[in-house]
Amino acid sequence: MCTIVPFPQKKKFVPTFRCPAAAYVSADRRRRRRHAMIHHLRTRVLPLLLRYPPSHLPASHLVPLHCLLSTTASISPKPFSAKDFLVADCGLTRAQALKASRRLSNLTSLSKPEATVAFLLGHGVPRSDIAAAVVADPSLLYASVGMVLAPRFAELSELGFSPSQIVAILSIRRTGALRGNLLFWVRIFDSYPKLLFLAKSNRELLSASLEKVIKPSLTILQECGISARDIAGLSLYSCRLFTVKPKFLVDAVARVEELGVQRCSWMFCRALAALAFKSKDVLARKIQFLHALGFSQDDLVKIAKKAALVLALSDKKIQRSVGFLMKDVGLQASYIARRPALIMYSVERRLLPRYSLLKLLRQKGLLDVELDYYSMASLAEKNFVQNFVDPYKDSVPGLVDEYASACRGKAPKGSAWL
Repeated sequence: MCTIVPFPQKKKFVPTFRCPAAAYVSADRRRRRRHAMIHHLRTRVLPLLLRYPPSHLPASHLVPLHCLLSTTASISPKPFSAKDFLVADCGLTRAQALKASRRLSNLTSLSKPEATVAFLLGHGVPRSDIAAAVVADPSLLYASVGMVLAPRFAELSELGFSPSQIVAILSIRRTGALRGNLLFWVRIFDSYPKLLFLAKSNRELLSASLEKVIKPSLTILQECGISARDIAGLSLYSCRLFTVKPKFLVDAVARVEELGVQRCSWMFCRALAALAFKSKDVLARKIQFLHALGFSQDDLVKIAKKAALVLALSDKKIQRSVGFLMKDVGLQASYIARRPALIMYSVERRLLPRYSLLKLLRQKGLLDVELDYYSMASLAEKNFVQNFVDPYKDSVPGLVDEYASACRGKAPKGSAWL
């Protein structure tokens, strides 16, 4: 009897697709295994080969080990020095290269930095400007030529920026939308150097939203009679007012007004720049501190109106200045409050040297005129020297040198008048 065996059915082919991410993980895993094997050969096997002669090893093991060790030697990375590269190729000084190399600690090859420098030189960027950009941001050397530098150079060149200006901009910011913010600020300041100067201290000028942050903030400032150029002319710190949230700026304006400083006054801009980032609690503690030093509420109002910057000084600075003015000079709190700039002058480099010099002249009978202390303290240094130092240098030997040393905070030991 014949048995019929059924023909085996062919399995249905089901295509499989590998996820690109999975392929990347698999490749990365193989790479890690390969490096682990190389590390094992170098740290475990190679010392054994150096310790024992080949005759102690089985002959079958010699060829594979030889092949493996020759493979490790062929893929050993070429040694390099980031500091030498920064000096020779980028134009940095040794001191600059030492500092910049600390931010390049993850650098395993010079291929990308070399490509970056070659690209910049090829686009007409002077080596001195490359050096300045690398000093500002060493990570610029990590930038991809194809994905970052080339597209940015093409975009910013269309806007009329020179190669040197472009590399300076890229040392501040390379990602995100740059076109809109750059055109806006150049139009506001009418000066690329001014924009670059401010953007180095506040990178958000090139990244903050124009519609949600920058333009509303400028509108609030304009309502207070303050222009963008007014703020930019004060200090690098004050340009942060351009990129704070509008609600924050509204609250800061209210805090300054609560101190008695009116929007129409010339001091309002300076007060806002100095106090905007001081919280209400911090200002309250500062006012209490001034009360403890002997200032009345009326005195504090005068200080806030004439020199609100005093409220931004440290407690140590205020205490040192007020203590000297009241105890050594003998001034009243009301006198200081009407002339709050006295608190802001340096005691060691201005107030004390001038006070001591005039005291010495009176003791020697060379000066018998009573002078208003503020008039003397507020004189420009050149005018003070012409009126109170040069006329008496023959009568008091060494007066010029000792006064100059005192103003540098280096009064000679054993000085007769300090």
